[in-house]
Amino acid sequence: MTARPLRLLLAQRDLIVGDVDGNASRVLEAASAAAAAGADLVLLPELALSGYPPEDLLFHSGFRRQVGTAVERLRREASAIDLVFGYPEYADGTIYNSAALIRGGRVHANHRKQVLPNYRVFDEKRYFVAGTLPTVVEVGGAPVALLVCEDIWEREPARAARAAGAEALLVINASPYQLHKQRERERVACERVTEVGLPLVYLNLIGGQDELVFDGNSFVLSAAGVLTQRLPAWTEATALVELQRVGGRLEPVVGEIAAELSEEGSVYQALVLGVRDYVQKHRFPGVVMGLSGGVDSALTLAIAVDALGPERVQAVMMPSRYTSQMSREDAEAQARNQGVRFSSISIEGMFEATLRELAGEFAGRAADTAEENIQSRCRGVLLMGISNKTGAMLLTTGNKSEMSVGYATLYGDMAGGFAPIKDCSKLLVYRLAKYRNSRSAVIPARVIERPPTAELRADQKDTDSLPPYEIMDPILEAFIEEDLSVDEISARGFDRATVGRILEMVKRNEYKRRQAPPGIRISGRAFGRDWRYPITSGYRTR
Repeated sequence: MTARPLRLLLAQRDLIVGDVDGNASRVLEAASAAAAAGADLVLLPELALSGYPPEDLLFHSGFRRQVGTAVERLRREASAIDLVFGYPEYADGTIYNSAALIRGGRVHANHRKQVLPNYRVFDEKRYFVAGTLPTVVEVGGAPVALLVCEDIWEREPARAARAAGAEALLVINASPYQLHKQRERERVACERVTEVGLPLVYLNLIGGQDELVFDGNSFVLSAAGVLTQRLPAWTEATALVELQRVGGRLEPVVGEIAAELSEEGSVYQALVLGVRDYVQKHRFPGVVMGLSGGVDSALTLAIAVDALGPERVQAVMMPSRYTSQMSREDAEAQARNQGVRFSSISIEGMFEATLRELAGEFAGRAADTAEENIQSRCRGVLLMGISNKTGAMLLTTGNKSEMSVGYATLYGDMAGGFAPIKDCSKLLVYRLAKYRNSRSAVIPARVIERPPTAELRADQKDTDSLPPYEIMDPILEAFIEEDLSVDEISARGFDRATVGRILEMVKRNEYKRRQAPPGIRISGRAFGRDWRYPITSGYRTR
């Protein structure tokens, strides 16, 4: 055994896309902390300089110049310690997703990502060219391989690194969250280390970027695939990892293993972080939202308060002739429980005035969803007015089940800047509400217990227009996340006519989803960057 193990500092950081100078400063802060801790090397996430994903910013010449200037700054100022960070490398008229090792004032090594993901939320082949060679460098007397994220999801890069003499795999990542993603990461990483017989250090990004959230959860595996260390999820963290030589091989010293969160706990923290970073990185002073007395807005309010604090949240109740006394009481009770600014503004006058002006156009026609949607749009006008006047961003409160089948109003309850629960099914919304109340009871119990209703007409229930969520949500998940057909879904025990009806509703309402605000992705397939469905289509879901 060597007298002194190899010491690596993992810097799990929340970085900002496009803020190249600010990100470079964060990298240098981590390098200083690593040097003070006596580390041999400090690791920063994939594309740390540009933030992830930088998307079409990569094509701007000004952005390219900023990246080049930042690399030179790091080369000059990070001389006290070996520094590994991700950055977009511009070379030979192309762009690589690279990991640089700066040592002694120069770029000592540069690994170009070999496997470029191009599925779901990833489209790296639009921007980058793949590298072809392993990168093995000596750190603290030990040869280690540098890899970038998707490089470990296929076999060849790790095998090539071992063949080039590596004794450990160091992987920097920007791996976005979805439910159960950490288990999948650790499973794949375990396959790689047992195939090549080398320990692995996995550093992940933390933070929110538009629809994506990155959960951290960085970890270390022994050569036998045993988890020896895990950093906490949903928070920036710094941890020292030690690799000691035992019997001629590098083995990690067992460190702290952060506990896994429950499904509800993990999703809830994803939503909180996503809201916090979206508001903070856009420098909004706070948020405003409608509070109806229903479970969707109740959960959204709890998320907003946990993300920003009550002083930065305003909730607005906007009753109409159809709003029940229960809804009024429950909305006010939750606002009081959570200490937010609360306003109640009736839409009755706006609604009546609109109906009066449209009376000639509507003459001879029975009341229907047109009148219901007018109420929702009155509320949207009020909320957007408050948003414009105060600068607070408007949060929308729609869930994935509603967005799937179009049970939402364009320019009404869909109006806003960010949709926290956009990727949460209705059944998950209920689970999350119960989870949040298990921590402290902020949502009135009957909000969770009462049948869901939009309260846009007398005695209205969601089930007047939709199948029960217990039936609809599994069908939607099978279609959206598994791409199953009507027959395949029906084979799971669902009525074929019901399946066909739901899938046609999904297809018919794509035009609405294209106009919806961004929201946080927590599932295997969310509406947004990983859902590309044609608006105009002759396809029949059968």
